[in-house]
Amino acid sequence: MRIRYAGSTHVGMKRSHNEDNFFLLAEENLYVVADGMGGHSSGEIASQIAVEALANFFLDTSRDPDSTWPFKEDRSTTYEQNRLVTGVKLANRRVYETAQSEASLRGMGTTIVGFFVGETGAYVVHVGDSRGYVLENGAIEQLTEDHSLLNDYLKVHKLTPEEIENFPHKNVIVRALGMKEQVTVDVHRLESKVGQTFLMCSDGLSGMVSDDEILDLVQAAAGDLEKG
Repeated sequence: MRIRYAGSTHVGMKRSHNEDNFFLLAEENLYVVADGMGGHSSGEIASQIAVEALANFFLDTSRDPDSTWPFKEDRSTTYEQNRLVTGVKLANRRVYETAQSEASLRGMGTTIVGFFVGETGAYVVHVGDSRGYVLENGAIEQLTEDHSLLNDYLKVHKLTPEEIENFPHKNVIVRALGMKEQVTVDVHRLESKVGQTFLMCSDGLSGMVSDDEILDLVQAAAGDLEKG
């Protein structure tokens, strides 16, 4: 299967600095997006640490498959799923330890979402409210579940679109890298097919543009990934 990929980030119109980072590790078929949070530039530092930690773990384990992993494997899942989860847990540890080491970085954290294609299938891994989507046959489907206070609230309450828009704690994240020493990582195996488009993004996109608008933009790009 041939994979075409592209990545882009923009500071937007509100902030003076960009807290998003991404890493396209084509040789490992790993594509990662992270959205940092914290005062001053610490969010940007957290997201950079996270994407680099995950990417470097993949490079290290590829070069030396027998290397010792920093976390115990889950024997009930595949090697590739364990590799993803371990890489994200390692990223969490790096962000958390860096935040504890400097007073100016205390409280920093980051979301993360990654897409990986391995021998046993395709996988999406995430923590936080950065999202993964699949687009095919004229439809868009969200593959991840936001780890946010709003999403937790929606599980037990029905809200109108207007109430969702005006939710007072809309940007509160309940799970992210760097918040605690340990983190729970969500990972899903997918049946990838020819012609699918997978999109990994921060809430800088999904929070400003509806899913239908994202679908329209991708379709209008007509396969031009840089344009899309």
